[in-house]
Amino acid sequence: METSSEINEIATALASAQMEIENASKNSANPHFRSKYADLAEVLNTVRPVFAKHGIAIIQSPEYGDGVAHVQTTLAHKSGQWMRCDTSAPVTKQDAQGIGSAITYCRRYGLAAMAGVAQEDDDANSAVAGPGRARQQPRKPSEKDLQVARDTLEGCSTVEELRETFKGLPEHVREAMKGEATEMSKKLEGEAA
Repeated sequence: METSSEINEIATALASAQMEIENASKNSANPHFRSKYADLAEVLNTVRPVFAKHGIAIIQSPEYGDGVAHVQTTLAHKSGQWMRCDTSAPVTKQDAQGIGSAITYCRRYGLAAMAGVAQEDDDANSAVAGPGRARQQPRKPSEKDLQVARDTLEGCSTVEELRETFKGLPEHVREAMKGEATEMSKKLEGEAA
């Protein structure tokens, strides 16, 4: 990993962001290994809004050479501070599809590592309790999380904006805010009529 000469501001912003980021759900299947994984879009959708809120941009620069795909993932803070890491993967199929797949793989793993995000299978983990393992309880949002969500939703001026904003909230916050969001939607519909 490489960093700017100072990282105090990006480290603080990253720590704050990581407190809010949830692990990416495995939304794609790999039939060859009978496994599930979080695809790149899921990792980006999990990380990007929270990073943006804390002034962190994601820059990913792909390269290909000698049968290996490389991606440099840089987290750049609004202060000008940055940190970056390189991820590499062999390209098994030497065509555009194979190169693209290896680059996507590197982007996904590089970003997940930099963000501290596990690409866990939420559905299976919460639905199945193996021997000696307690069933995972749903995460309960803090009052601060609920207030931030409430303030954000109350700032919406249309029902469509409210719906899109609501969809961007973490799942555990959406679950807790369903009733309030429905009431806000009804209020906006009444104002539009």
